[in-house]
Amino acid sequence: MEKVFVDSDIVLDLLSGRQPHYNYAAELFSLADENSIKLYVSSLTFANVNYILSKQLSAGQARKMLLKFKTLINVLSVNDKIIELALASDFADFEDAIQYNAAIENGITILLTRNLKDFKKADITILTAQQFLKAIN
Repeated sequence: MEKVFVDSDIVLDLLSGRQPHYNYAAELFSLADENSIKLYVSSLTFANVNYILSKQLSAGQARKMLLKFKTLINVLSVNDKIIELALASDFADFEDAIQYNAAIENGITILLTRNLKDFKKADITILTAQQFLKAIN
């Protein structure tokens, strides 16, 4: 089964219903629900997404949404090594460096994001959700 790391922006597309990206995110996470692919996020994603959702919803609603979302994905730890790799990386955006290194350290070779330009120095496949869905269909 294909292992795919999902960046925070795609999670927010799904949970916030952000158009025009929601449909691609929904299709992607439906594939995970059907056990066609295995999706991964880092523990940092939960902090990022909770922070943003809590500005749009109540804190309780955000947590309930994340609890349901958790059933669709696998959460990877952000540990000392990942932070060290992110600090030493050439990534301009530190959060992206953490996400990227979480994927790499867990043997995941596909990372989905809407910010392709932020991952120019990546040594793994970086795609949008739309590009990924097109490639597997």
